[in-house]
Amino acid sequence: MSGIQRLSLNQITTRGWTLAEAARGCADAGIPAIGLWRDKVAEAGGAARAAELVRDAGLVVSSLCRGGFFTAPLGSRARTAALDDNRSAIEEAAVLGTDTLVLVCGGLPEGSRDLPAARERVRDALAELAPFAGAHGVRLAVEPLHPMFCADRAVVSTLGQVLDLAEEFPVEQVGVVVDSYHVWWDPELYAQIARAGARIAAYQVCDWTLPLPADALLGRGHVGDGVIDFPPLSRAVAAAGYTGWIEVELFNQDVWDAPGERTLREVIERHLKHIAVS
Repeated sequence: MSGIQRLSLNQITTRGWTLAEAARGCADAGIPAIGLWRDKVAEAGGAARAAELVRDAGLVVSSLCRGGFFTAPLGSRARTAALDDNRSAIEEAAVLGTDTLVLVCGGLPEGSRDLPAARERVRDALAELAPFAGAHGVRLAVEPLHPMFCADRAVVSTLGQVLDLAEEFPVEQVGVVVDSYHVWWDPELYAQIARAGARIAAYQVCDWTLPLPADALLGRGHVGDGVIDFPPLSRAVAAAGYTGWIEVELFNQDVWDAPGERTLREVIERHLKHIAVS
C-alpha cells in the first residue's frame, strides 16, 4: 500500500467537528473517505442528509459506528429496544452507502456475572440481525475490544472469539473488525488475521500509549506514538486479502482539543510513515 488513497478518517478523531466540518476537512486535506458516527449523522439531519453532505464533499463513507450493545436478557425490554435500534442502524448504513456497520456487542447486563450467557446472547442477536443486514446490502462488522472493556462494552475480547461467532453466518452478512488498539496484544493475532481472510470488514488504527489515562477509553494515540508495531500488523491484514479502507480512530482528549486541521495533517503524516510503507 502507498499514499493515502485508502486512508479514512473515523469521525470520532475530530470529535468537535460537525459532520459537515469533518467532510470539508477531509476534502481539503485529500483524505478520500470518512467513517461516520450515528450521533453525528442524527445531528446532521439524518442519514439522507448526511449522505448528501459526504457526496458533496467528494468522499466515500467507509463505515458507520455503531450498532451492538445487545447482551440484555432475552425477552427483556432492553433487548427488544437494542435489536430495534440495530435494525435502524442497518437501514442508516444502507442510506449512507456503506456496507460496513461496526458492532460493539455490549458488556455484562447490570447485576450479572454470567459471561458465557452474555456471549451466547451475542450469537442470538447476530442470528436475528444478519439476514436483515444482508437484505440491505450491509455487513455486520463485529469488533473485539481489549479485555479491560469486557464488563461494560464488549464480552468478546479476541479476534478468535469473534471469528467463532462470525463463521456461523454467511461472509457477506457478518464480518470482523481488526482494530489495532484492541487486538495488538493477542499472542494468536497473526494466525487469527490469516484465518479471518475475507471476513475482515474494517481495519482501524491508532496506537497504545502509556501511561493510560484515568479513563482508559481515551488512551489512544496517533500511530507511531506508542508501542504497536504497525508494519507487520498491516502486512498481515493485507496478506489476508483485505484491500479496504484504513480508518484512523482516535479517542484522546488532547487530540480532540487540538485544531481539526492540525489533527488531519498529523493523521496523514503518520499514515505515510507507518502504514503506507508496510
